[in-house]
Amino acid sequence: VEVEYASEFRYRNPIVTPSTLCIVISQSGETADTLAAMREAKRRGAHTLGLVNVVGSTIAREDDGGVYLHAGPEIGVASTKAFTSQVVALALFALKLARKRTLSVIRGREIAQAMHDLPKQIQAILDRAAEIEKIAEEYKDAHNFLYLGRGFNFPAALEGALKLKEISYIHAEGYPAAEMKHGPIALIDEKMPVVFIAPHDGVFDKIVSNIQEVKARGGKTIIITSRDEPALAGLVDHEFRIPETVDMLTPVLASVPLQLLAYYIAVKRGANVDQPRNLAKSVTVE
Repeated sequence: VEVEYASEFRYRNPIVTPSTLCIVISQSGETADTLAAMREAKRRGAHTLGLVNVVGSTIAREDDGGVYLHAGPEIGVASTKAFTSQVVALALFALKLARKRTLSVIRGREIAQAMHDLPKQIQAILDRAAEIEKIAEEYKDAHNFLYLGRGFNFPAALEGALKLKEISYIHAEGYPAAEMKHGPIALIDEKMPVVFIAPHDGVFDKIVSNIQEVKARGGKTIIITSRDEPALAGLVDHEFRIPETVDMLTPVLASVPLQLLAYYIAVKRGANVDQPRNLAKSVTVE
């Protein structure tokens, strides 16, 4: 599997054959870059699968098959529910393929049950939104944020940083936690909040060492984790617990408090959360 920016795909002379499946992701189904990338993949013989939220959109009409997310109308420009739905749809697709290959029925049922539990787990996070609002109050005047995650949760770090940039206008960067020492560590001081996505998964011990490095340099740490961990003692300025789930689904749960953090900071800064400046709901030109 290769992940490509749709806007770059056509200009890379991509290696696409009739045995390639191109999965095309667009909330609106009208995104110009994504539509053009799908057409290029089809021209080269690939099969195309669309993940779109808008029924009857151009991508949905032109793809070879696909999934309607049915997340409901996206009113705000900064997509949240469509993002969550896209991740879950992709996870379901991966689970189906895995079961057809080598994944055991026991493990398959475990993952399916974890997916089934996601709505109530997300609701439990939303019920504790006031905890996130308190953190937002403390950091609403920050000029920079760093978001760090490893493995499955590196993309969650990217999502958290993107949402903060989009609606609060604070500079934020998502980065692989293991790469922090290759540059971003130079930025860390007592004015730099660092958000760690650190659930108790297979790389938890590794990310603890990254947290230690930030704390040793005076950085403020905001930890998204999943259980009481003695290893975090003395390293946490703020902590938010998400429910435990299988590793591959932690980004779904971790993204919710990150989106809430961006929301509350934006509101407290007086920004228009639904219509951020300079952004459009559908990017229909290159």
